Amino acid sequence: MPRHQQIVGRIIGNEHADFFTKAIGLAEIAMAVWILSGIKTRLNAITQIIVIAVMNILEFILVPDLLLWGRFNLLFAFLFILLIYYNEFHLKNKLVQS
Repeated sequence: MPRHQQIVGRIIGNEHADFFTKAIGLAEIAMAVWILSGIKTRLNAITQIIVIAVMNILEFILVPDLLLWGRFNLLFAFLFILLIYYNEFHLKNKLVQS
């Protein structure tokens, strides 16, 4: 069983892991399309930040042994959240003001 499916299975149960792993993958593709569309970028950034934070906190608490870098995954998630925040709320404001 792939690691992502193991993570989902451990959190919500193996009987639904396949379905939810695929649903999460489709949601990630939809998020990528939303990012590329440029529609409501601030809402998109806030949504990304919340989803990344919740997902990684759950994994940190419930399945740290299955994560690629163990509990350090949370650090990388936090850095990614900072990048999203900086890009949307700081960098874009500078470009608009120029």
